[in-house]
Amino acid sequence: MPAMAGGYGIGVDIGSTATKVAVLDAGGAIVHTELMPTGFSSVDAAGRVEGALRAAGFPVDDPDARVVATGYGRIAVPYADKVVTEITCHGIGAARLFGPTGTVVDVGGQDTKVIQLKGGRVAKFAMNDKCAAGTGRFLEIMADRLGVSQAELSALAREGSETKISSMCTVFAESEVISLIGRGVPRSDIARGVIDSVVARVAALAGQSSGGPFFLTGGLCENGFVIERLRAMLGSPVTTCPEARYAGALGAADRARALAC
Repeated sequence: MPAMAGGYGIGVDIGSTATKVAVLDAGGAIVHTELMPTGFSSVDAAGRVEGALRAAGFPVDDPDARVVATGYGRIAVPYADKVVTEITCHGIGAARLFGPTGTVVDVGGQDTKVIQLKGGRVAKFAMNDKCAAGTGRFLEIMADRLGVSQAELSALAREGSETKISSMCTVFAESEVISLIGRGVPRSDIARGVIDSVVARVAALAGQSSGGPFFLTGGLCENGFVIERLRAMLGSPVTTCPEARYAGALGAADRARALAC
């Protein structure tokens, strides 16, 4: 087991698509992260997390460890010492990564969250959880329809021309894409339309906040073209980093560390 001075905190963020884990030592440094597909069952994901942590030297039953669960499947983590809402954890994690004041934009598999931070605390938030059209799931569906990966979708989109996909519903938008394919519209143009459709919905939600700086977290934080388009549509800088994928888990680990110390 890694040498750990004092207690340490484990954050488990079970999202609808991906499960993220972060471990912070007593001083707050990140000492371990895990990323895995959630799969069909949050309970199964929680079990796989427990095994992965034990293999990495951070068993959840260590007397020096505390575990906080968050995210879509947070109630499915039987070894959690506490459950904390994803809004709170994403706010804490983003403040740690980017600073105490700004607007967090988190694009998840099934929802998009916009969280306004003031002094490191959540001042207000908005969420789109009624439709997949402005989420990562929409991109997955459309990438599958075009026969490409999400990375390939973005690469295609960067080469494409502006193409309108107007439907607000994923099912109807998919029908639009099928129609565009049938009409012989280049895949690069369709990919551009798909990316712009998602980003426009995210920007509309983010635009309800009091403004930037904007911080992008979630599964799209390493998608360069999405970041470019979001900056353009918001008319404001958008900051992100690879660790932003773990914002919720980092916030949960921070809460867990406070319980352990």
